[in-house]
Amino acid sequence: MAFPTKLLNEGEHVVVSTRTHVKALILPGLVVVVALVAALLLTGVVDNGVARLVVWVLVLAVLVWFLVGPFLRWLTTTYTFTNRRFIKRSGFIAKEGRTIPLNRISGVDFEIGVIDRIFGCGTLVVSDASTDGSVALNDIPHVEQVQLQVSHELHRLAGGDRRDDGT
Repeated sequence: MAFPTKLLNEGEHVVVSTRTHVKALILPGLVVVVALVAALLLTGVVDNGVARLVVWVLVLAVLVWFLVGPFLRWLTTTYTFTNRRFIKRSGFIAKEGRTIPLNRISGVDFEIGVIDRIFGCGTLVVSDASTDGSVALNDIPHVEQVQLQVSHELHRLAGGDRRDDGT
């Protein structure tokens, strides 16, 4: 996924851009499947046309609430690290964003649980010097590689591109 270049400052480039792992949509998908099965069973039992209509309207509401909403949140939420800042953007119609300059980031850690390990994702924890403390980015695909890339960029920004002998 490409971060819009019109939102980058002069001399700024994207280091990593990602979104939440698609596993975040599994539970909403299961809820919809259960609702569809229940609706099919109910419409097979009920002879009243109005009752069948009510069942399918409820299934449509479940579909919108549990699948379309989470899908749009998943699709429109991005996490981007540039050579200068961290940017979290979300929203389809109403947009929201958070930016942390890289020089304010004090650490980037990751956590991988058992289920996360199965799906190849984890939580990236970006710590900064603000009163908010840290931002936890859940279900980031390939979280170890993302943490490595961001740590390398933080090291470079801190002037760590010199060789070990100081030259």
